[in-house]
Amino acid sequence: MYPPCPKCKSEHTYELDHLYACAECAYEWLPAGLADEKIEAETVVKDSNGNVLQNGDSVVVIKNLPVKGYAKDIKIGTKVKNIKLVEGDHNIDCKIEGFGSMALKSEFVRKA
Repeated sequence: MYPPCPKCKSEHTYELDHLYACAECAYEWLPAGLADEKIEAETVVKDSNGNVLQNGDSVVVIKNLPVKGYAKDIKIGTKVKNIKLVEGDHNIDCKIEGFGSMALKSEFVRKA
């Protein structure tokens, strides 16, 4: 019997090489003994020029970005301060003046 998934608590788990994996959410984790010895690598987010982004960085929009529900676009050259990196397709959470909270793709920004 394998331990339940720490992410979704599913009982449908299995062993995959030296890891455990969840059949429902596809999460993979190290067994308890190995987890203490290794540190999981964080997802690396890069801007359009290949620079590594970190939480709290400032970025500049490199392309006019249309926003659903707004008559105007986010203009090229808009500076966005204090970004937060998240997982997913739109991997930057931020607040843009005049628009409010937004999620951006890192491929449309460059580090300021």
